[in-house]
Amino acid sequence: MPLTIGPKEILRRFAAEPAFTLIALATIATGIGANSAIFGVVNGILLKPLPYPHVDRLVSLVFRAPGLKIPELPQSPSTYFTFRDQKHSFEDLGLWSNDLKTITGVGQPEQVEAMRVTDGTLPLLGARPILGRLFTHDDDLPGAPKTVILSYGFWKHKFGGDPAVVGRRVRIDGELREIVGVLPPDFRFLDQTLALYTPFQFDRAKVNLGNFSYRAIARLKPGVTMQQCSADVARMIPIYMRSYPPPAGYTVNEFEQALLTPWVRPLAYEVVGNIGSTLWLIMGTVGLVLLIASANVANLLLVRAEGRHRELAVRAALGASWRHLAADILAESVALGIAGGALGLLIAYGALRSLQALAPGNLPRLTAVSIDGHTVLFTAAISVIAGFLFGIIPALKYAGTRLGAGLRHSDRHSSASRERHFARNGLVIIQVTLAVILLVSSGLMIRTAMALVHVQPGFRDAAHLETLQVAIPMAEIPNPEKVTRTEEAILRGIQSIHGVSNVAISDSVPMDDNDSFDPVFARDKSYADSSVPVQRYVYVSPGFFETMGTHLVAGRDYIWSDLYDPHRVAIVSEGLAREYWGSAANAIGKQVRGSSNEPWREVIGVASDIHYDGVNKPCPKPVYWPLLLDQFEGQETLAARTVKFVVRSEGAGSEAFANDLRRVVWQINPALPIANVQTMAQYVSKSLERTSFTLVMLSIAACLALLLGLIGIYGVIAYSVTQRTREIGVRIAIGAQPRQVLALFVRSGLALAGLGIAIGVVGSSALTRLMSSLLFGVTVLDVPTYLCACIGLFLAAFLASYLPSRRALQVDPAEALRAE
Repeated sequence: MPLTIGPKEILRRFAAEPAFTLIALATIATGIGANSAIFGVVNGILLKPLPYPHVDRLVSLVFRAPGLKIPELPQSPSTYFTFRDQKHSFEDLGLWSNDLKTITGVGQPEQVEAMRVTDGTLPLLGARPILGRLFTHDDDLPGAPKTVILSYGFWKHKFGGDPAVVGRRVRIDGELREIVGVLPPDFRFLDQTLALYTPFQFDRAKVNLGNFSYRAIARLKPGVTMQQCSADVARMIPIYMRSYPPPAGYTVNEFEQALLTPWVRPLAYEVVGNIGSTLWLIMGTVGLVLLIASANVANLLLVRAEGRHRELAVRAALGASWRHLAADILAESVALGIAGGALGLLIAYGALRSLQALAPGNLPRLTAVSIDGHTVLFTAAISVIAGFLFGIIPALKYAGTRLGAGLRHSDRHSSASRERHFARNGLVIIQVTLAVILLVSSGLMIRTAMALVHVQPGFRDAAHLETLQVAIPMAEIPNPEKVTRTEEAILRGIQSIHGVSNVAISDSVPMDDNDSFDPVFARDKSYADSSVPVQRYVYVSPGFFETMGTHLVAGRDYIWSDLYDPHRVAIVSEGLAREYWGSAANAIGKQVRGSSNEPWREVIGVASDIHYDGVNKPCPKPVYWPLLLDQFEGQETLAARTVKFVVRSEGAGSEAFANDLRRVVWQINPALPIANVQTMAQYVSKSLERTSFTLVMLSIAACLALLLGLIGIYGVIAYSVTQRTREIGVRIAIGAQPRQVLALFVRSGLALAGLGIAIGVVGSSALTRLMSSLLFGVTVLDVPTYLCACIGLFLAAFLASYLPSRRALQVDPAEALRAE
């Protein structure tokens, strides 16, 4: 008999024990596969750098405005010009803003995702056109010829990949623009799929303070840190305040009260935001599943090693040292871990493909998620570590100096000692402890989902509310009043569709991420020594609240004559009414406006609060302006040109109904594009995607943990019954009742489960605090969740103990004693 074993011998032994090998491989492959899949997600989204040159020097520039209670404020044209002229810490600066553009004259009218950029924005990201050129400084000057750059996908889709497209003119928002370039297929602006890019063409002579509506990218100079850049931006803020006049109706003091402070952050933050905390939490919980799987395999190896006790004793007697025997046991366990890791990679590959097919909207950079070299290395590392972890206990226990006992006593004729049980029982307790933590975490997310379902969003029956977006460019209809009359004509046409009960118009619907914030001053309030009162702006038509199912708690709705006459009126939210005047009733008859150069507008109605940012977030306090206003935001007449029609109908959500809506719009004006045809239920679902994703991931981890934990308990009790056959026979021979024998083993399993549950509760109360930001309507110490998790696991543990314990009742005492 050799003192050490080689790879062929390891394979032969695994092949000789197919049941053990398959169970162990399946267990460890599940744990490693889950971890590899989650690491692939974390690596692709968080760890893999953005695909731009010198990406470590690319930063995003935003502000914090504590004076306005705004945690994140983007840039403005005036800050852009100031920073570009006065910068010390960065090489260049680019501004960008998402936009919707209407394409006509090339096939069917189409509204596409576009982006407005300054001339330096695309070069900062290393864009190199495959056709034509990028924007130059001259393209970005006011009054310059209108130009456009196409994305590769849009070039293929709209122009069939025609290489002669550069120099052609295409009608965009009613204006002819010359195509000057086509970007390569692998270029993505951050994580967005865009059709085209246009230059801003800011007129510096007309730029004022404010208009914080644009995102900024900068490239730091070599060796400059983000802290140094932040200090440089802070230095330039007072220069910005002195360099540009305030817009009409505002004072410089009002802008100074915002207390602008710089927030310089890596460009990747613009893509991933704060999803990192969620992904790391999920990865940590899935890591617990791997620990449970390792404990399970360790228990299998303990049982297997105990069966080989005599063989190990013989090898020790022939001269094999403790180190030889321990190395052999560890070699087998590490080989098992590596084989499980290889299978785990296949599981991870399938899981990631499924994730990309589902494409949850809350996960950015899904195209970067893959099984790459880093994921393979991670899998190899955790495979070896897991193999070492579940092999170390059998190695320490069965490679020791007391192996000689194996020559004197046959395992078949001896009951397992307390020492032998200790290691297996300890591993089961660990499994149960970790299972409790995962069950509690999953339970808290389930309770969160239940709480969110019961939140009243401020509107009703979202599945029967269909929305569609229509944009009317200035070049198509220059006159603002005619824009609104066209929108009203479309509304009347939609009302005539069979099955439509209500229809209205708004520039924004709840949870569409389309928000606008500006000051709302009340005539009976003083603002001399306080911060500027910023609230959300929403523009609506008559009938909007009735269509949405939102109650008017005081006053009346708009009528069309309020828009066209015009009457200077406004409707406010209940939250704003309470904040400004104490109650909804007190708000009626009060007067509000946006700036000091605008006329006062009388509050005629108060609408109940709506969860515009998602049911898991507080209700904002918007003011609802009519679609058409006079003397508003520096314009003689202002009309909402990009609007959403909200239609209440039993047919909402069907393709036939969507086609009816398109037909009506194109009957009124065949040049108008239609976009974002979806129900309010889809908006609500999208707003909850992160919660749903976290819930699914934690629930899967909890189910795996519960299953593996119960397998561990079952295995320990089943093995204990096998090892204690003689003891059982003696007990029955001297008069023990079957129920007593059964209870003996069930109590043993429940004792292990009870101890694991107790430790798990303590661990859960500490670790679940890490997920407090994901919870809604429930605390991390939610008693019902803990009780359900503990009772459920205890009952499952009872079943896992009871089933193998029944085998003890089948022991024949005469056979057990005769075997002695």
